[in-house]
Amino acid sequence: MSTEAKLREEICRLGRSLFERGLTPGSSGNISVRCDAGFLVTPTNASLGFLDPARLSLLDAGGRLVSGDAPTKEVPLHSALYETRGASGAVVHLHSTHAVALSMLPEIDPRAALPPLTPYYLMRCGATALLPYYRPGDPAVADAIRGLAGRYTSVLLANHGPVVAGATLEAAVFAMEELEETAKLHLLLRGLNPRYLSPAQIVDLATVFGLDLPDHLHKS
Repeated sequence: MSTEAKLREEICRLGRSLFERGLTPGSSGNISVRCDAGFLVTPTNASLGFLDPARLSLLDAGGRLVSGDAPTKEVPLHSALYETRGASGAVVHLHSTHAVALSMLPEIDPRAALPPLTPYYLMRCGATALLPYYRPGDPAVADAIRGLAGRYTSVLLANHGPVVAGATLEAAVFAMEELEETAKLHLLLRGLNPRYLSPAQIVDLATVFGLDLPDHLHKS
C-alpha cells in the first residue's frame, strides 16, 4: 500500500473513531493531512463517521482540487495552519461539545482559553488561543490564524469549535481529545476555585518536555 493510500485509510479510521464517540456530530468537522502531492482533506458535507478513502479531496500545495470530491469549505483554515506551523503534518477541526461551550464564555482569555489544569493538556496542546467569531468558511479566519504567527497548535473559534495541528494525524487527534477533556474539566470545576498547576510546575514541564509555552503561562 502506498503512503498516500495509508494516509487515506488513517483519515477514515480516526474520523470514524471521533464520530462514534460523539466528538463531532452529523457532517460537522474536518480533517487534513499533508502528503507528497499537497494535502488530503475531508470533503464538504461529509460525516467523519462514513468517509470513503477514494473520495477524499486531494489538493495541491496551492489548495487547488486535484482529485476526489469537493473539499470542505474550511480549507483556508487548514492552509493557514500549515503555512504558519511548518512542522505540522495534520490538522483536525471538530465541533466537540465542551470545547464549543468553552468558546462562548465571556471571561475567556484569548491568549490562553484554558488554565493550566493538567500536565497532559500542556504537553499535548500547549496554550489554546481563542479567535473571535467568523462565519464558517470565511477566508478571514485564515488571516486571523496567520495573526497568531505560529505560536499556537490549538485554537478555539468562538461559537464554532476547536482546531488542532499536530506532527502526525494521530498526534493531532490525541491533542484534540485532550483539549476536549480539559474543556470538560474546566466547565465541571467552574466556580469551585480549583487548584491549577503552579508557575514552577509549568516551568518544570516546559523544561523536561521541551514545551514552547507563552511567557504569561509561567507567571499565572
